[in-house]
This record gives sequence, structure tokens and C-alpha cells, in this order.
Amino acid sequence: MSRRDPEFEHGLVTETKKKVKRPPLYKVLLHNDDYTTKEFVVQVLQYVFHKEQTEAVQIMLHVHKKGIGVAGVYTYEVAETKVALVENLARQHEYPLKCTMEEA
Repeated sequence: MSRRDPEFEHGLVTETKKKVKRPPLYKVLLHNDDYTTKEFVVQVLQYVFHKEQTEAVQIMLHVHKKGIGVAGVYTYEVAETKVALVENLARQHEYPLKCTMEEA
């Protein structure tokens, strides 16, 4: 009885490895202004970016002192959603808080 190997019935079998490219990441940036309260910025960092109280305060202080700071780094769609959410929350509370994104 002859045993046939199915891999060799139709010629050479090759295995191709697909390289998956990681999507580019984007920094979500908070911009300092003279009207948005520090407490509101901390609340936004906790609610939108899921930061703990101490980390949210550190980021808020950085934004306050330097004028701009990174709230988080995400894929394009997630970053875009977070920017829109922050700006909507700010408008609802009548704050001019600016949130933007740039490629990391």
C-alpha cells in the first residue's frame, strides 16, 4: 500500500508569513487656558482618559505650567474620539478647554 503525502501532490507548498504593521499612534494633547478650572481638567483626565487622581493632578499641573501636555497616546480613531469627547464636555460646562492630537 502506497501512502501519498497531500503536501506534495500538487507541487511545492510554501508558507508565507504576513507582516502586520502596527497602526501609527497619536498623542492627545490638552492646552492650557486662563478660564478652565484645574478641577475640571482633573475630572476630564479621570473620566475620559481613565487616570488615577494623582496622575491626573500631575498631568494637569504639567499642562498648567508648560502650556500643553499629553493626556494619552492612542490609535487614530480612539484619539479622535477622545478629542471630540473632551471638547464636548468642555462646551457643556462652558469652558474653552482645547484638546488636539498629533502623531506620536
